[in-house]
Amino acid sequence: MAWNCAEILRLLASRPDPHAVAGMARYGIVAKRVHGGWSTPQLKKLAREIGRDHALAQELWSSDVFEARALATMIADPQKLTARLMDTWAMDFDNWAICDGACINVFRYSPLAQQKCREWSTRPEEFVKRAAFALMAGLTVADKAAGNEVFLNFLPLIRRAAVDDRNIVKKGVNWALRQIGKRNARLNRAAIAVARELRRLDSRSARWLAADALRELESAAVQRRLQAQPPPRKQRKTARG
Repeated sequence: MAWNCAEILRLLASRPDPHAVAGMARYGIVAKRVHGGWSTPQLKKLAREIGRDHALAQELWSSDVFEARALATMIADPQKLTARLMDTWAMDFDNWAICDGACINVFRYSPLAQQKCREWSTRPEEFVKRAAFALMAGLTVADKAAGNEVFLNFLPLIRRAAVDDRNIVKKGVNWALRQIGKRNARLNRAAIAVARELRRLDSRSARWLAADALRELESAAVQRRLQAQPPPRKQRKTARG
């Protein structure tokens, strides 16, 4: 079955749920237009029915409907993403759920992902900056072939952004640091060292971030898992992007 944007928008609008919309708002998920009647598993099921369709994803994104944008991130083709399109979508982010969904569902699989981590980490826009660190967190899982140097090079960006006291940004930076520190033993040691540096800064944001990251990275559970990992294979040293 071939889907078009208009019929998908009608389908998404057919399940209005004001109570769900209010609940989402309490968790900071606010957008221009939200229907509220679609859970993430339901959208993923719909995305599987539609299949990969990059042109349709762009049409859905342009609708400004929260559920349509979430669906767009699930059917977009990461190999067809351009730097311009990624920047456009990032500038459209208006809540953490769409930001993180785009980063996890599609951006982290793009050959441009590492480049965007670096570029967006210095942007002033709250959700664009968060996207840099959500993307770093996503790459720790998605880019299994990347060498340690890729993630070690992200640590100065994390260190610099740790003093940003905006909650959305702060939690993204924290997420990236914790994920890097759980990738392997070497990165764990490097991430812990950064967290200990941050703990000494005259910044409430940095100290909170450090305490939260150290609580997990130094935990017995994480240390046991890292010690049980097999010896590292030779990894590529060059970063993409």
